[in-house]
Amino acid sequence: LQWSSPPEIIERFKSEDILLAPPQFYELCRLCNFSSFHELHKFSSDRALEGCECWMPVMLTASDGYIQLLPGDELYPEDPDYTGEKKIIMSTDKNVEDLMKGGSVFHRIVIKNINNLAVYVNIQAKYKHINPLMINSACSNHNSRL
Repeated sequence: LQWSSPPEIIERFKSEDILLAPPQFYELCRLCNFSSFHELHKFSSDRALEGCECWMPVMLTASDGYIQLLPGDELYPEDPDYTGEKKIIMSTDKNVEDLMKGGSVFHRIVIKNINNLAVYVNIQAKYKHINPLMINSACSNHNSRL
């Protein structure tokens, strides 16, 4: 085990040294908003009593990848299949680029392959939370010092 900052973990993921599931990538992108432990602690303390919400990502299969849709995204279903009983499969013949160009309200993780993830969020976070930095694992652009 070794301590690593969120940007360092993202870089290790990008270089395929480690694997990250999309939710962990999302949260690391959120942590990249903070430049120090002090900032993170202050943020956590300030919003601790605001509440939280449970999310159910919904997978949309595109012709060249996948998109995990999260609540607030314009493609997120009105009635998501929380239990798996409905066996709803969302798919399209469009490619990821066309889906991104055709949209305007994003809360999603784009998955091109196991080591190529990108977070896109332009909605207002609930409960005074903070949105993740929009990071593409194929590029380097992080400034956290955690």
